[in-house]
Amino acid sequence: MSKTKLNALLAQIRQAEIAYHRAPLSVQLLAVSKTKTANDIAQLYTAGQRHFGENYCQEALKKQQELGAYDITWHFIGPIQSNKTKAIATHFSWVHSVDSLKVARRFSEQRPVYLPPLNICLQVNISSESSKSGITLDELPDLFEQVAELPNIKLRGVMAIPEPEETFEKQRQPFKTLYQAVEKLYTSIPLDTFSFGMSGDLEAAIAEGATIVRIGTALFGAR
Repeated sequence: MSKTKLNALLAQIRQAEIAYHRAPLSVQLLAVSKTKTANDIAQLYTAGQRHFGENYCQEALKKQQELGAYDITWHFIGPIQSNKTKAIATHFSWVHSVDSLKVARRFSEQRPVYLPPLNICLQVNISSESSKSGITLDELPDLFEQVAELPNIKLRGVMAIPEPEETFEKQRQPFKTLYQAVEKLYTSIPLDTFSFGMSGDLEAAIAEGATIVRIGTALFGAR
């Protein structure tokens, strides 16, 4: 079943790449495995998936121990607690949800020197929702400049979780706005990552430049 769902989702991504004139294989699938078991992840790994996203540090560390024999690239995509930054800096390859210079500095200081730089995305609260983390578009340029200078981390791009919209065109708009804002920063900092789109707005995200789509429900079923 895991392989069937994975193949169907990958086919959907590839079709969207064609439909919106994106380069082939330019969109990477990140399987969101929060609340799922190590066995669930192992099944999807066997089916061919390699990148997995987790929201809760302690839950993720337990799974990482159980799945130590698997060559998984782990992404942290949830809210960041300051007392968990060291564990995240040590046990993940990517963090998508950085929303302050303080947190970025902690990752810079706590990333072990024997590991490659930690890949960082800045989370932008593109819909200005009070319930969500993230910086505003106005704060983005300054934070980009400051984070890009820190050692032991590599600023890759941005992440966003817009509020749900019912129509395809409305889904596209926040992704488009953020993509255009980041494009203006390309001149000073080379960026290559737009962590956009989930199960409900996958196609709209790809249409507007997503390079990583974070999918849980369509792969694992409802929680």
